[in-house]
Amino acid sequence: MAMIELEFGRQNFHPLKKKSPLLLKLIAVVFAVLLFCEFLIYYLAIFQCNWPEVKTTASDGEQATREPVLKAMFLADTHLLGEVLGHWLDKLRREWQMERAFQTALWLLQPEVVFILGDIFDEGKWSTPEAWVNDVERFQKMFRHPSHVQLKVVAGNHDIGFHYEMNTYKVERFEKVFSSERLFSWKGINFVMVNSVALNGDGCGICSETEAELIEVSHRLNCSREARGSSRCGPGPLLPMSAPVLLQLLRWFQPRLVLSGHTHSACEVHHGGRVPELSVPSFSWRNRNNPSFIMGSITPTDYTLSKCYLPREDVVLIIYCGMVGFLVVLTLTHFGLLASPFLAGLNLLRKRKTR
Repeated sequence: MAMIELEFGRQNFHPLKKKSPLLLKLIAVVFAVLLFCEFLIYYLAIFQCNWPEVKTTASDGEQATREPVLKAMFLADTHLLGEVLGHWLDKLRREWQMERAFQTALWLLQPEVVFILGDIFDEGKWSTPEAWVNDVERFQKMFRHPSHVQLKVVAGNHDIGFHYEMNTYKVERFEKVFSSERLFSWKGINFVMVNSVALNGDGCGICSETEAELIEVSHRLNCSREARGSSRCGPGPLLPMSAPVLLQLLRWFQPRLVLSGHTHSACEVHHGGRVPELSVPSFSWRNRNNPSFIMGSITPTDYTLSKCYLPREDVVLIIYCGMVGFLVVLTLTHFGLLASPFLAGLNLLRKRKTR
């Protein structure tokens, strides 16, 4: 009786032992592909990006002084989905992509300041107080950063609404989280942060309150220039606006460079033939198959920019589709339902040798 039970146990053990190697192979393949597509691919893409070179010496009479270089990242249009239009799978996929890209960029590139040029949220213009709190918490988790890295955010139309639909409540809750400063200075470089919501393009021009703030900032910059005896002015990240308003701002601030968001694509124009405006592409897979951000090496007298591309969404999807196909072939081959490509090639080679 004992012998019969032993034999019965052995018969049940063999199928389980036969399935174990296949299960281990499937787990190993899935783990390797997930590790690459969800972590390593971001390091592979961003590792290829380098800070652009910029001249760091300035002649002052007979002496040459070395100017400090500020490393700044510019990204735009993250569009974190809200509770109304945001599907949970869409949120999970695209927000994980932005979180991994941002955290990897911080670790590899080590910028000193990061600017996000508008449309942080997708539904800030109509989100409820509860939904707003949830969106802000997700943003702070995704774009967490060390204390020595400055994060500056400009409001976009999706954050507080266009000028005809925004109100004091929406503006104040945004500024409570992201500050309301118009002028940011570091290492002798001035950044003027202006959004297009108050600078509407319907012929109304600039509202009186915003105009007063911008004039004050302009006076501070002019006084700073006169004190230094120079005409240095840092680049001002601006969102797109109507031509008359933009020309007015160019006269007030005399910027070297304008950086803007909103369009989701990269393009460059020159205002008056001398002031370049660069549109920063979207940072999210939801808006572009090939998102990217701008890297800037900036001194008080010079700057250089370069674009850093993130992993392409279609490449990641192709890798996952290839993994599924490989797992199907591996499983069918294991159970003898499909001839192993290696064995088929070996048999073909043997046939040729016997001829």
